[in-house]
Amino acid sequence: MESAMKRSLLGAMMLVLLTGAAAPEPPRIFIASDSTAQDYKAEKYPQSGWGTMLRCAVPGVTVENRAIGGRSTNSFIREGRLDTIAADLRKGDTLLIQFGHNDASVDKPERYTTVEQYIANLHRFLDVAKAAGAKAVILTPVARRDFKDGVEQPSFPTYADAARRVAKATRTPLIDLGKMSQAWVQAAGPEAAKAYYLHYDGAAGAPGYPNGVVDDTHFSELGARRVADLVAVGLRQTRLPIAKRVTPHVPALTRTTPAGGPTCN
Repeated sequence: MESAMKRSLLGAMMLVLLTGAAAPEPPRIFIASDSTAQDYKAEKYPQSGWGTMLRCAVPGVTVENRAIGGRSTNSFIREGRLDTIAADLRKGDTLLIQFGHNDASVDKPERYTTVEQYIANLHRFLDVAKAAGAKAVILTPVARRDFKDGVEQPSFPTYADAARRVAKATRTPLIDLGKMSQAWVQAAGPEAAKAYYLHYDGAAGAPGYPNGVVDDTHFSELGARRVADLVAVGLRQTRLPIAKRVTPHVPALTRTTPAGGPTCN
């Protein structure tokens, strides 16, 4: 009897150990993108990336922000950055893919990517996610502040359209960040939208730009927060498992005054 009880206890302990070992890893979000999404050091403030602020919408989820400035799909792959993601990505993760700004740089051959190459490269990103058992999401390139006669213009439309086509053909979830952010900038209007990009004179005391800056591509802290909220809305609308962990419109992403850094308070 005593031996039977010991065997039963041992079996129960083994079951607990096995169950614990089989527990799923916590979900992570990987971001493959450019300077519009990347993390920045404090000395570059107020320049901010939407990938940094997305963390405020996904508490308890690790955001592996691999976005880096000046990269196109071509240069990101050529530098081995996709290989690094492939090595780190695992089942249950989500990979957000947003490029286009630098792919369109015809005058910079180290970045330039034809639309055909861009499509092929997006397929390579999707293949990496599939091989790891992760879920991929394609994002169209986020809008620049680009008004003509009071109308915000589409940003990088040929690349955005190519991204939509790849998403449709592969049945990959799409966040049409280009259209969403274009509508957001249009609603703000030409003058008010400046607050979301890098428009500072030297007297503003911006640490990263002591002599001032006029930049309609990169985001201020408030701009990064707003774009992160747009991404959160789009991610929430997907049917992916990560959607349940996303909360759009949190106060950190809708605040109207800067916090002075990437805090989620």
